[in-house]
Amino acid sequence: MMNSLLKSTLFLLIISAFCLTIGCTVTTRTISPDEKLHYDESYDFSDKKRIVDTLVEPLLADSPLSEATDRPVIVVYGVANRTSEHIDTSAITDDIREVLIKAGKFRFVSEAQRENIESELSYQYGGSVSSGTRVQKAQQVGAQYMLTGTLRSIEKKEPKQIRLKKKEYKYYKLSLELTDIQNGLISWADSVEVIREASKPFIGW
Repeated sequence: MMNSLLKSTLFLLIISAFCLTIGCTVTTRTISPDEKLHYDESYDFSDKKRIVDTLVEPLLADSPLSEATDRPVIVVYGVANRTSEHIDTSAITDDIREVLIKAGKFRFVSEAQRENIESELSYQYGGSVSSGTRVQKAQQVGAQYMLTGTLRSIEKKEPKQIRLKKKEYKYYKLSLELTDIQNGLISWADSVEVIREASKPFIGW
């Protein structure tokens, strides 16, 4: 019992001395969204920004939207995640939509808010709201274009060999499509690729 207590105390003293030596304190810093910061080969916020920046430019310059003068209405149905990771792809479409709205050439209807809109309409016509203040039914604007996409990934690892480090590769591809709802034709499509290599030691924390 005494030996166990002595060992535990000694271990804590060693850890404390180690922390005092290297400085076991929490540090923070503010990171710019433009800063490229990758801890491993996986998808991160830097990739999201690159994807958005790469796809928005041709969408504004080369798609049918670039020639439109009547502020066409777009509905975003999101990006399907076909990777093995849990990636919130709605952040990609949210950023794309924000940039397009700020361009002042397009209008958007919210697919995500349709149930809420229907719920509010039901409430307004349920007898609690005066007829002079409730909105008129069948006045919503229909979308002319639909924006959709798919995110895919491929992961590769080096074959087992005797080495101090192992390398892993991650490939991401996001494809974006603009569909004309009137005729169902794909009016524009583009994609962006992200390929990253990570070199990891076999022994580490």
